[in-house]
Amino acid sequence: MSEADSGQRAFERFLGSLAARDASPHTQRAYRTAVRRYLDWLATRGVDWRSPARHDLRAYLATLSSETARSSVAQRLAAIRAFHRYAVREDLAPGDPWGAIATPRLPRRLPRVLEVEQVERLLAVVDDTLEAESGGPRPRSAKAREVAVALALRDRAIIEVAYAAGLRISELAAAELASIDPRRAEIRVLGKGRKERIGMLGRPAIRALQAYLEEARPVLLALHPESGREPPSVVFLNHHGRPLGVRGLRYKLDRLCRAAGLPVGISPHTLRHSFATHLLDGGADLRVVQELLGHESLATTQIYTHVSAARLRSAYREAHPRARREAHATGAAPPS
Repeated sequence: MSEADSGQRAFERFLGSLAARDASPHTQRAYRTAVRRYLDWLATRGVDWRSPARHDLRAYLATLSSETARSSVAQRLAAIRAFHRYAVREDLAPGDPWGAIATPRLPRRLPRVLEVEQVERLLAVVDDTLEAESGGPRPRSAKAREVAVALALRDRAIIEVAYAAGLRISELAAAELASIDPRRAEIRVLGKGRKERIGMLGRPAIRALQAYLEEARPVLLALHPESGREPPSVVFLNHHGRPLGVRGLRYKLDRLCRAAGLPVGISPHTLRHSFATHLLDGGADLRVVQELLGHESLATTQIYTHVSAARLRSAYREAHPRARREAHATGAAPPS
């Protein structure tokens, strides 16, 4: 078998393994693109993909660094490393050539977190819409107002559930009616790698969900052009009575954040970051937070301990009279 044929065979088997592990479509596309370009680059230089020399890898790394941002370089190298590790496990190559190559690491940025008051402001925007649509006659038709109220009830349920359970936006979009247990105040979701976990729901989230399911979802479901067919099983619907996808969720939450006057850059994932940080601020055990987030590694969850420490320092500097006085006198914050 030629080098090109063996490389193609290994590449196809690697992609098959990603699909078998239920990697997300986004991950599969990114890995396919990164590894394909890498193998093509090696092939044009007559380099055997199974045993490229160190100078070949350094040359490829330099090419990547000159063409793409550091974040993109890190993502592509992660895909290439995963491909070589797979090839070694499957006895398709003698070893991992990247194992001895130092690659650039991105500085770990602390996630952006909302204050509790900012979450309340986000919910207040929805309440204002409900009050405006429910109170008194409007130029629009009664049907239009009914739909507007239904959408506002849905938006409140989305925010409450995302914040209460720390869900990823993909998990929120895919949540099904059968996954909700109001009596136990739980929601079952499929996370990364199709791993199921249980999300906890507080009383506000349960109330918001029940109001949406009982009063709003039937209104939205009736808007489906094929409402006579079997209804969608997902929890959240759009204004056409169809499932509200990830893109629709992002768009809706972005509009609500702007209406609430929240800082630029707030994303749906910010609610998940806020969920974890507020739990730790309230005294929750790190391993409990890890379980609720669905993280495989405790190290992934530990970043939120740094966020909490940073919040403590900020609160101290703002609240302690001597800290404020020293900061104003020197023009700099006191040492932490």
